[in-house]
Amino acid sequence: MMKAILSVFLLAVLATAMVLPLTENSVLAQAPTGPQPGAAPPSQQQNPAQTPAPAAAQQPPQAGVTIAVDVPIVTLDVVATTQHGDIIPGLKKENFRILDDGVPQTITNFSPTEAPITMVLLLEFSSRGYGGYFAYLGKYWSTAMFGALKQQDWIALETFDMKTRIEVDFTQNKDEVLQGIYHLYFPGFSESNVFDALLETTDRLKDVKGKKSIVLIASGVDTFSKHTLDQTMKQLRQSDVTIFCIGLGRAYQNFADMNGGMGSLRRMDYLQAENQLRTFSQETGGFSWFPQFAGEMPDVFRDVAAFLRHQYSLSYSPTGGAKDGKFHKVKVELVAPDGGPLTVLDQKGKKQKYQVYAREGYQAPKGGVGD
Repeated sequence: MMKAILSVFLLAVLATAMVLPLTENSVLAQAPTGPQPGAAPPSQQQNPAQTPAPAAAQQPPQAGVTIAVDVPIVTLDVVATTQHGDIIPGLKKENFRILDDGVPQTITNFSPTEAPITMVLLLEFSSRGYGGYFAYLGKYWSTAMFGALKQQDWIALETFDMKTRIEVDFTQNKDEVLQGIYHLYFPGFSESNVFDALLETTDRLKDVKGKKSIVLIASGVDTFSKHTLDQTMKQLRQSDVTIFCIGLGRAYQNFADMNGGMGSLRRMDYLQAENQLRTFSQETGGFSWFPQFAGEMPDVFRDVAAFLRHQYSLSYSPTGGAKDGKFHKVKVELVAPDGGPLTVLDQKGKKQKYQVYAREGYQAPKGGVGD
């Protein structure tokens, strides 16, 4: 009798040991494999111990599911203007043609957007240049931006010298950002690590949804960054952040000329810096300005706001797969419905030249086994 009871007990233990791993594997198989929107706060998340087990009739996802959803999508924010800088409104999907490395693409999604602005104001605030000239110039010039903003726009304030600092996190309270600017008193280090600042700011924005932009107000001279220009450009090409640059170099050279001037080598540094700022903007679909006087700033910021409020969002799936780890050159053209060149007329019926602003390309991820 005792042997019979012991045998039953051992069989029960063995059956339990076999069932538990199967139950655990079933739960893992039902777990979502892709990114999930907005996880609930900790107080609202379920206790895993209380999560009900899946019904026996449910089957684990098949192996082919991950391949079906792993289709690369490229999204471009596009602005079109006349030769005089006026925004061209009313464009439709058939007015755009996208070339990926010269190959025409099929636009799968098109939408004109006038979404609220989400912007980081990134200021060089160092002691460089006659005791901090760049810091103070950027500080006072940036206040002209707020006349172009609306109540629903989001803005954050960051500064950089040797390090990047978040002065004011994203807010719709423009007075809070203005106060943050006014309280920038004494610039610290004489370094200007613009490459590091751009990459750190772009990285912080990767989880922010919607249209994102950085307005960089700086000399453009990099003094001590951990990243090179090539590394910076490669990472910026992988982001979806539009960069607008406002260079302070020309104003500084004018100031220096009135205070003894600067050597030719130093002028070459600022010319190179200006080219770098222009490249940041062109590669990411933005624009760059190089004002010399404070009176130019209201118009500059009105242009920034106009760019952001009148973008067209275009998406496509690259015919080449876009998982080769290479840089893909992208060109966006305006076309008539019949495929010919688009004709833009002014109010007097005169033909206007136009310019299309969009990212110049993207760095494709490197596909591997299992991708």
